[in-house]
Amino acid sequence: METMEAIAARRSVRSFEATPVPRETVERIVDAGRLAPTGVNVQPWHFVAVTAGETRRALAGLATRGGFIADAPLCVAVFCAETNYWLEDGCAATANIILAATAHGLGSCWVAGEKKPYARDVARLLGAPAGLRLVALVAIGRAKGAAAPVPKKPLSEVLHWERF
Repeated sequence: METMEAIAARRSVRSFEATPVPRETVERIVDAGRLAPTGVNVQPWHFVAVTAGETRRALAGLATRGGFIADAPLCVAVFCAETNYWLEDGCAATANIILAATAHGLGSCWVAGEKKPYARDVARLLGAPAGLRLVALVAIGRAKGAAAPVPKKPLSEVLHWERF
């Protein structure tokens, strides 16, 4: 799938088939996160691929709007070390992960991280070392049905040349 096709095709998916994601596919998707741009090439990220049902159910119970994580065959937790640009770097990695999932024919949904009260509980559950902060939880799997496109503002409404 071409890059622009993946960007246009990406949808937030919250209903998944139980089919496991092959390990090689998980590695390719997470590798896309590893290849994201990063401030001063610090690469502060660490990724936890969660496939165990019990752990996914625990994550779903912690994430206030992420109950569907329990049904996704894969959840990737994105953590970053506390650096000057940890949040920007982690968000770039997360965006790469969801686009790579789309390119592999999988659905995904980005669930909020550090700003949520459950962030520290997720870090404890997954055994994250001190100094790492949760950027996102990403539910990934084969979508049950097709996700409907959501309306997007037209380019003419959001693009400004030189000044507002």
